[in-house]
Amino acid sequence: MWSRDIGIDLGTATVLVFIKGKGVVLREPSVVAMDESTGKILAVGEDAKIMIGRTPGNVVAIRPLRDGVIADYTMTEVMLREFIKKVTSGMERVARHRVMIGVPAGATDVERRAVLEAALEVGAKEAYLIEEPMAAAIGANMPVGEPVGNMVVDIGGGTTDIAIASLGGLVVFESLRVGGDKFDEAIVRYMRRQYNLAIGDQTAEEAKKQIGACDAEHAPTDRTMEIKGRDLIQGLPRQITINSLDIARAVEEPKNAIIAAIKRVLEKTPPELAADVIDRGIILTGGGAYLRGFAEHIIEETEINAMVAESAGECVALGTGIALESLDKLKETGAVYSATRRGYRRR
Repeated sequence: MWSRDIGIDLGTATVLVFIKGKGVVLREPSVVAMDESTGKILAVGEDAKIMIGRTPGNVVAIRPLRDGVIADYTMTEVMLREFIKKVTSGMERVARHRVMIGVPAGATDVERRAVLEAALEVGAKEAYLIEEPMAAAIGANMPVGEPVGNMVVDIGGGTTDIAIASLGGLVVFESLRVGGDKFDEAIVRYMRRQYNLAIGDQTAEEAKKQIGACDAEHAPTDRTMEIKGRDLIQGLPRQITINSLDIARAVEEPKNAIIAAIKRVLEKTPPELAADVIDRGIILTGGGAYLRGFAEHIIEETEINAMVAESAGECVALGTGIALESLDKLKETGAVYSATRRGYRRR
């Protein structure tokens, strides 16, 4: 009676947890802070993210997920255990739950099994995986079970998944290991190259969110922001003012990689489904969908309508929760990979 259906968007940058009947109940950074000398876990999530770049030598802030998959199994288990503890109470904490987790479409069987094992270790009664573009399409209320082409571009922190979904499965897809983190890295490099200023990833992420734009030709120059860092020539702290044009120029390379991948998926799409995409448009999900002008730039490059989904950043988490309610249908199409304590199987 205490068991819950829990959906998890196990993102490289952020973990979202969905509980049936409650919606998205947790949104925390995918970070764990640990004292290396003692092995003690000091903080998880938001409290740990604050420590990145600010810790003494014996304290490390670890990001256990890389490119959408597990890079540090032990820390992932610690993080998941803590997050599930945060969203449950009383007898729910000792009950075993059904858990659905989103993974990149391009994840290998080894990477999928690592996620399933982590879910079982933190107390799941049954663990299921669903590919993130399918979960995103479900969360965006796209009719993925119907015989029509639904194109979704899910831009996460570590990966961008581009797919055409129809009849409960992915017909064509590409998983690109480019996402929000690559945008941040590109901004850090641009500031070093253009202004001789060293900034941290968190500063780059904040600039992207506040004044970010993806199209240098149409980026507004009146949107500005003060950023602080270390002068690479003098070695002293320095503050400069940047605008949206700077961010647009900085993210040119990862943005072009995503556009090229969208075109490749469209080139491989069967003609009938391509006609559906023209009629229905392209839906953008994930945190990267909020980058100003991205949808408009896709329209310009593909001549196909593109729009940002409602609650784009939560679509995968919402989709994992909804998928648990339609588990039998998804099993029939082979859209989920499942595990119990007795073993693993593709369903």
